[in-house]
Amino acid sequence: MPIPRLRSLPVWQQDALIALTTWLIGFLVYASGIHELVLVTDHAPLWVRLLELTALCGLELLRRRVPLALLLATAVLAVDVWLGPSLPVMIVFTDFLYAATLYGSRRASRVMIGVAALAVLAVFAAVLVFAQQWRTAVLAAVGVLPFVVTPVWWAANVRQQRDIAEAERANAAQLAKIAELDRRAAVAAERGRMARDLHDVIAGHLSAIAIQSEAALSLADPKLAKTVLESVRENSVSALEEMRAMIGLLKAEGAAAETTAPARLADLAKLVESARATGLEVRVGSTVDGVPLPTAVDLTAYRIAQEALTNAVKHAPGGRVDLDFRWLDGTLEVEIRNDVFHPPGDAATTGTGLLNMRERADAVGGTLTAGPADDGWRVHAELPVSEPR
Repeated sequence: MPIPRLRSLPVWQQDALIALTTWLIGFLVYASGIHELVLVTDHAPLWVRLLELTALCGLELLRRRVPLALLLATAVLAVDVWLGPSLPVMIVFTDFLYAATLYGSRRASRVMIGVAALAVLAVFAAVLVFAQQWRTAVLAAVGVLPFVVTPVWWAANVRQQRDIAEAERANAAQLAKIAELDRRAAVAAERGRMARDLHDVIAGHLSAIAIQSEAALSLADPKLAKTVLESVRENSVSALEEMRAMIGLLKAEGAAAETTAPARLADLAKLVESARATGLEVRVGSTVDGVPLPTAVDLTAYRIAQEALTNAVKHAPGGRVDLDFRWLDGTLEVEIRNDVFHPPGDAATTGTGLLNMRERADAVGGTLTAGPADDGWRVHAELPVSEPR
């Protein structure tokens, strides 16, 4: 059976083991007759010395109760000094100094350091007065150092290291908590991004498919109906491709995740043709073709245009939409206007589509406004980006 480590034992068992060990060592010292520190012969009976030792070791069970244990141990030490200071009692008393410094309050620990220094000076002064020889006083002060200063200094260092370890553990716990909060925030942000992408893909393409299908059913001209159905198929294929790309991004890890390039303004022509197939008149004014854009800004501008066209298809069918993309002082301006006012209601101002557009603009440090303007509807976004070179 393995012997348990001392630190793994309960506190009272640790103190009991210390008390028993110190009593056995003290008994051997007394029995050997080498316990006297000052006198050559000890005039006190052995049983008196053992009684002192037993009382002091018994107080070891209270060593963590500061300052009660230290005061009682000091009383036993005073009796021992009156009978003639002995080595075992002095050794056991050092543990009370150690325990008072280590387990006491911060104030008590600082007081113990001062008491240890004063004790050395007091012994030096007392011996100097009585012995009248400075060499003897110095030797006495040096002799007191191991019994007073060393345990206090040792305990102060142990306490400092313990406090540092506790502070490090607290910091580690705080960092772990912050990391967990960051992870949750990242997960929430990623879920929001996925929700926006899903909304853009599904709402944009499926809204166009629904409107184009309805138009195809009402057309009498087979050629025109075929043209509309081809647009429906193109929207369906595009939606499937984007959904497949998103699923691939979710499944893949690392560099393999970039399996498909995200939608960009270079694909705007397909978006415009899809909207025109629903009967919407779309005019593209100024553009930024050929200008390299940061991927995030490029994707944001495309998604804003996609959502605005989707809303125009739903709320302003058969109307006219103007798209403009302009540079202005390091900012990409995106403006989409239609000439038919949106129907009143919360959906026209606080719908999911508008919320997604605002979140996308905020994500790249830009702003977006949407509302009625000039008997129609206007979506205006300003996306900051470095000036093109």
